[in-house]
Amino acid sequence: MRRQESLVWVAVTVALVALCAAALAGPQNSGIGAGWRNPATVLRLTMYAVGAVGVIFLGVSYHRRAAAVTSIAGQLRSAPDSSSQSTRLNGDDELTRLLNTRLEQQQAVIGRLQDELRELRIRAQLSERQKQHTEAVIYSLRDAVVVVDDRDRLILANAPAARLLGFALDSDRYRPLAEICGEEHAEFARLVQQSARSRVEGTRRELSFPLGQDVHIFDTIVSCVQEGEAVLGVAAVLHDVTREKEISQMKNDFVSHVSHELKTPLASITAYSEMLVDGEADDDKTQKEFYAVIQSQAQRLNRLIEDILNVSRIESGLIKVNKEPVSLTILIEQQMSMIKSYAEEKSIVILGQKPIIHDQVYADRDMISQVIVNLLSNAVKYTPAGGSVKIGTEVDETAGLARVTVTDTGVGIPAEEIDHVFDKFYRVGANNKQAKGTGLGLNLVKQIIEKVHKGRVFVTSEVGTGSTFGFELPLAQTELAEAT
Repeated sequence: MRRQESLVWVAVTVALVALCAAALAGPQNSGIGAGWRNPATVLRLTMYAVGAVGVIFLGVSYHRRAAAVTSIAGQLRSAPDSSSQSTRLNGDDELTRLLNTRLEQQQAVIGRLQDELRELRIRAQLSERQKQHTEAVIYSLRDAVVVVDDRDRLILANAPAARLLGFALDSDRYRPLAEICGEEHAEFARLVQQSARSRVEGTRRELSFPLGQDVHIFDTIVSCVQEGEAVLGVAAVLHDVTREKEISQMKNDFVSHVSHELKTPLASITAYSEMLVDGEADDDKTQKEFYAVIQSQAQRLNRLIEDILNVSRIESGLIKVNKEPVSLTILIEQQMSMIKSYAEEKSIVILGQKPIIHDQVYADRDMISQVIVNLLSNAVKYTPAGGSVKIGTEVDETAGLARVTVTDTGVGIPAEEIDHVFDKFYRVGANNKQAKGTGLGLNLVKQIIEKVHKGRVFVTSEVGTGSTFGFELPLAQTELAEAT
């Protein structure tokens, strides 16, 4: 740099000498002295010198500027990345200071932008994770979930929704919901479209959907998703309430049956007690008849309440079970002696069989006794006078089962009703006049055998010929061997 400046000053000196020589020469080759004495010559010499010096200084200034710019460019090329640390140019002139100020300002802006970019990246990652989490939750739900956009196109659904509406999760995405649903589920598609048009946050309705051979009822909640005044889409959740509806109906039927069954004995007790109070039974014989009716109805009411409580305890799992090895033959003999007096009143013969030695089952003695009593009393109840009831036991050692059968010569059960005889409060319509009952006895038998003892109940019948009710239980040795 200094060498270049020295050469410039040498050039300036040479130029000035040349100008002076030209000026002194003057016009018409006048002498030197005459040139210096001529004012015009001196003025021209001065103007030439000033112009030359100005041009020289301007060239030197441009030369320095060019050198500064060249130095700055070199520093910028060799400077480290401004994203990692501050970049500053070397030099003390005004241009360098201005450039350094601008660089510092731009570096500050770049720093802020980089911070904002990092924050945006973090937010984008969090948003993606939240989206994945939300989708995972939706996919794990047992309820059907359907989400459509503002153009009624399917954008999100889970497997239960695909099974319910009959579409493929991957290939049918972004297709119009109405096209996916078709005519079979058109009511659901219309409900979704109506929610988008009305912009209602939550609409609830029960819809029926065919599933296999059955029709299921779904509690459907459809909600319009909005952001300000703009509709983003519609979300729908469908919950299968078929089982809840069935349970609710069963509860209603249970309350209705219980109320009816309780009112019947209570009405008799109330009526006969009022007649006693009013003195309508004015002799001992009539009073005894009234007392007998009241007593029998009270016993019936007590049996009904006990049966209801036992069934409820078994269904809720609150009943206490005391299992032990018991002989079915011994239990049958004990219960036959209790039923014989009732059978003799109707001239019905109860037949047993020879004892079987290896017929022990691992069971609750009281519960199995109640099962045998219910089957025997039911057979006697529906057998006309002069008939017979036979109870027997079989042992299948190969299957590890003991089987008890109660066969009567009663009225029988129609084929279309035989599948319902073990249902709660069910009574065969054709036999209602034959005998009174609560419809809980056979249901209690089924609950005790199948739910408590893991056995099986069965029935065969022919109208006008009779019926055979029975149950199977695992042999004690078989059940104890499996337990160990």
